[in-house]
Amino acid sequence: MRSSTDVPVPLRVRLRFGRAALQVVADEIGVDVLHIKGDAADLSLRPEFSGTDVDVLVRPAHVAALDRALRARGWRVYSTFVYGSPFGHAQTYLHDAWGYLDLHRWFPGIRVAPEVAFERMWIDSDEVDFAGVGCRVPSIAAQAVLLVLNSARARGSGRDLVLSWTDASPERRAAVDALVEELDARVAFAASTGDLDHYRNQRDYRLWKVVSEGGTRSEEWWARVRSAPSLGAAILVAARAPLVNVEHLSIELGRAPTRREVAAAFIARPRRVFAEGWAWLARRGGRR
Repeated sequence: MRSSTDVPVPLRVRLRFGRAALQVVADEIGVDVLHIKGDAADLSLRPEFSGTDVDVLVRPAHVAALDRALRARGWRVYSTFVYGSPFGHAQTYLHDAWGYLDLHRWFPGIRVAPEVAFERMWIDSDEVDFAGVGCRVPSIAAQAVLLVLNSARARGSGRDLVLSWTDASPERRAAVDALVEELDARVAFAASTGDLDHYRNQRDYRLWKVVSEGGTRSEEWWARVRSAPSLGAAILVAARAPLVNVEHLSIELGRAPTRREVAAAFIARPRRVFAEGWAWLARRGGRR
């Protein structure tokens, strides 16, 4: 029961304290973390307050240790790496006081090894104060790259593209372009800037096409299989395709689903695939 003296904490304040709380945990166990997006972005890239959760990029070798430490300190897993997105890049946590946290083990669109990408951004990082705690953030050029790559997935975040790339100074564009090349992020970057069709021969072209422009679940899964870096990875993706996303179903229901509800969702999947395919054919026919 809420006390009459309880005062709601503004989102802006909660996010800053949430970043500080996460950083305290990371410092205690010696984990390297880069704070990204949201209120961690430089004001030249995001002059207005934005964001509803805390996003961090963690050194890949430190992810398991940070996961254990967060769970031990009251952070509950809300969605896992496996089911959180088509890229399997982030795990979401929820804390009663600090809200949501997205822990990234890599960043979608960057094709160099996650360890290499993190180290490249780490060496040029700067320290920013959040609620009295020093937190590392990527360089402004790296922040711009991440915001543009993110805008390809978050349709409707065109302002990030404008401030980070379209209206950037020639010097900043040169720095961003060089880093995109170094991180092997051309395909995803092009998905945001409108040049994706120049990369039709790339294995992840279709996935970024679906992610940035929309498509059916079937198209997305087929694109995920084609974009897999190896045959083994492709087989794993294909094996998961028919399975029910229990995490998503739990969110829809507001509780853990029963076995019967999971079974019903599994049975319904082929019908949904058929319906999506039929709708796709109808749209194609209508455009002729």
